[in-house]
Amino acid sequence: MTRASRRPPPVSRDVIVDAAIRVLDRDGPYPSMDAFAVEAGITKPRLYRQFTDKGDLYAAIGTRFADSAFAATGTDLTLLLQPPSAAIHRALTDYAAGILAHPNVFRFLTQASANREGRTGQYDLAGAVAGRFAERVRAVADSIPLDAEGIEYLARAIVGVMIVLTDLWLSDTEPDSGEFVSRVHELVWGMIDAFLRGRGIAADPEVPIFVTLAALNPDTGEV
Repeated sequence: MTRASRRPPPVSRDVIVDAAIRVLDRDGPYPSMDAFAVEAGITKPRLYRQFTDKGDLYAAIGTRFADSAFAATGTDLTLLLQPPSAAIHRALTDYAAGILAHPNVFRFLTQASANREGRTGQYDLAGAVAGRFAERVRAVADSIPLDAEGIEYLARAIVGVMIVLTDLWLSDTEPDSGEFVSRVHELVWGMIDAFLRGRGIAADPEVPIFVTLAALNPDTGEV
C-alpha cells in the first residue's frame, strides 16, 4: 500500500459545517475548533485545509443559517400571490421553527464574539439576510413595476427587528412560537405598510399585493 493510498479521504466543507452545528446544538454557543474537528472525525490541521481560519468557518456556518432563514420568506410568487398577512405569518412560523431547532447557532452568530475571538469571529447575520431579502423584493418590485428606492433600508429594518426580538424571545424559559409570530407579524407589516404608503399605495393585508397594484390607475397612481 502506497503512502497516498493510506491518506484519509477528504472531508468537505459542508461535512465540517454539519459537525459544527451539531456541536453548537449540543454544547452551546461557546465552541472550540478542537470540538468541531473531533465531531467531524478529523484533526484540526485537516480542518484548516478546508477553512483558512476560524473566521472562514464561522462565515460558512453563518451562510448556512442565513440561507435557512431567508428560505422562510418563500418565493417571489409567494410575495405576490398570497395576501401579505398570510405570507408574513407563514414566513415567521417557518423562521421560528428553524430557530427553535438550532437556538445555539443563532446565539453563536449574534453574540458579541469580538471580545472572545477577535474580529475574525464576527459574522453579520443581519446584513447577510437583509441583503438576500432586498434582492428578492427589488426583483418583485421591478416586475410590477413599483418604486423600490430605499428597499435596502426596509429590508435591514425588518431583519434587524426580527433578530433583536428573536434574542428577546429566546431569553424566555419556554419560548412560545405563537406569541413571537404574533408580535413580530404586527411590526413587520407596519414597516411594509409604511413603505407602501410612502409610494401612495394603501394596501390591505388580506388582499394579495398584485391585486392591490392592479387596481391602481397607471397614469395617475390613484385607486
